[in-house]
Amino acid sequence: MNEPLQLVFVLRDWFDLFMHYLSLSLLSVGGAISTAPDMHRFLVDKQHWLTDAQFNASIAIAQAAPGPNVLFVALLGWNVGLNAGGMLSGLLGVFLALLGILIPSTVLTYSAAQWGHRNRELRAVRAFKQGMAPIVVALMLATSWILASSNGGTLKDWPVWLLTAATAVIVWRSKIHLLWLLGAGALLGWFGLI
Repeated sequence: MNEPLQLVFVLRDWFDLFMHYLSLSLLSVGGAISTAPDMHRFLVDKQHWLTDAQFNASIAIAQAAPGPNVLFVALLGWNVGLNAGGMLSGLLGVFLALLGILIPSTVLTYSAAQWGHRNRELRAVRAFKQGMAPIVVALMLATSWILASSNGGTLKDWPVWLLTAATAVIVWRSKIHLLWLLGAGALLGWFGLI
């Protein structure tokens, strides 16, 4: 088991953390989770502020909790701050990560929504909306790949991959509520079938 990282953060590190989330905010067209691969690259691979286990646990815990999807950003900031020096640093990490990811996208979304609503009949506006769908799907697939491959997913895990593919097809082609599928997956796991 990996021990928590002990880091010495300087003002420049906090600024880099904030600026990274600020820049990712403008890429989060599918929600903040769609930028998780770049967060992983920056926080784990480049800066070594988090371990793979901390990164994955932050996403898993936040996604399991009720509330907005963006909670994992706060948890990542919290873990970076804890590794840097304790509780107060953790709170600073939460504050900087959330402000960074929320400010640009919120301002841009509000402004674009106002403009798009006023000009909704323009051909360019309709084309833009249709063109964003494949980008969002690609970002979500990249996030799924990072999360699956960092946990050692291999071909020996074929039942999990098959269940994932079947669930995706069922969600896409039917009107079965997602909670039923989650429940079915939980039962399969409980009985040791997956």
